[in-house]
Amino acid sequence: MVRIGVLSLQGDFLEHIEILREMGVEPVVIKNVADLKGIDGLIIPGGESTTIGSLVMMRRLERPIKELADSGTPIMGVCAGAVLLAKKVIDRVVGETSQVRLGLMDMTVIRNAFGRQVNSFMTELEVEGVGRVRAAFIRAPAIVETWGSARMIAYVNHLRLGRFGAAALQDSILAISFHPEITSERKVYNFFLSMIKK
Repeated sequence: MVRIGVLSLQGDFLEHIEILREMGVEPVVIKNVADLKGIDGLIIPGGESTTIGSLVMMRRLERPIKELADSGTPIMGVCAGAVLLAKKVIDRVVGETSQVRLGLMDMTVIRNAFGRQVNSFMTELEVEGVGRVRAAFIRAPAIVETWGSARMIAYVNHLRLGRFGAAALQDSILAISFHPEITSERKVYNFFLSMIKK
């Protein structure tokens, strides 16, 4: 059975665990370095990116996660998880930040790009390799730039802000700014599983 680790330090990790279990995948709760052993993929969930980043450092998970990425183990970052994956992070209000991040993807994200919780919205997106999905954006980041081997695979058209990246792919690393666990959008999970089975 495929074993997918879900970083379970803060945020909505329980929803990912539940969906993976329903899909016949063995979810592995990741809280410490030892938990990473033997997993086939890793999901970094949404939540508060600065809090998750601080906890990653506190639990000394940064280097082992980077080693997973270097070994080709697929990683999916969702919302705050996508922020942690980015090499460059800009806050919508204060500008470029020095927050803790893994820096695994050649991309720039704007944190909380669409505003506060009250500005959350749902829409449909076309995601390359996935198809049409229902996407929930909750205090979501926008992917504004990719370079190197990273590329955009989905965009969102926002009435106020215009067109922004909503998903990016770099080798075995996937970043999405929306929440598939909220809409139970299994197409996204199936895509991630297909990355694992390659």
